[in-house]
Amino acid sequence: MIADINKFLEQVFAGMLSPTAEGKRFIWGALYVAAAGVALKFLWPTLGDMLGLAPLGFAAAFAFAYFFRNPERAAVFAPDEIACPADGRVLSVKNEGQPGVTVVRIFLSVFDVHIQRATMDGDIGEVVYTKGRFAVASAPEAAQNERNLIQIKSGARYAHVEQITGAIARRIACWVKPGDAVKAGQRIGLIYFGSQAAIYLPDTARVLVKPGQKVEGGLTVLGLWNDNH
Repeated sequence: MIADINKFLEQVFAGMLSPTAEGKRFIWGALYVAAAGVALKFLWPTLGDMLGLAPLGFAAAFAFAYFFRNPERAAVFAPDEIACPADGRVLSVKNEGQPGVTVVRIFLSVFDVHIQRATMDGDIGEVVYTKGRFAVASAPEAAQNERNLIQIKSGARYAHVEQITGAIARRIACWVKPGDAVKAGQRIGLIYFGSQAAIYLPDTARVLVKPGQKVEGGLTVLGLWNDNH
């Protein structure tokens, strides 16, 4: 029982002590607020109690450390496996009008790890940023939100990852550039707060995940290649 609880806590809070570089700025800002609150408490106790900056700052720092957590994931994927690039819940698996392409959409809530990972061993092709709207990330309209498409390919195979903002998320960080070689499960970017990830696959690939399923980036096998390359 205790071992199960410890394992659960390790999974939930893994990576909080090594947050992303983007998150460190938010965490330090919150800690400065907390420090100001502590100083104010000593200098003007009544005002310090009224403003409550110290507990607010510490709570915010914890929340940012949790959101920007950066867990290590050392899963090894077989040559015929496609790695899931994001944590979250699968929204849909379908063709969206482009012939020969299957799109898998994953919704990332504020409680999910928001790092994106490479879907396969290969090279980064084009990285295409598109301005757009800020619809709720779980809605179909989110497909037209502000987004960043990272092409990942190897020979005839491709498994592109699109980072999509939500109603709250307004920032996308891309950590790779065209020509970079990547390994399946490697960190490639981050979306700030609630968001969506879309994966574009050739319809020859066999998708294993289903709508409603919870998935983990760099751990879940998203699909299998059936192209015999």
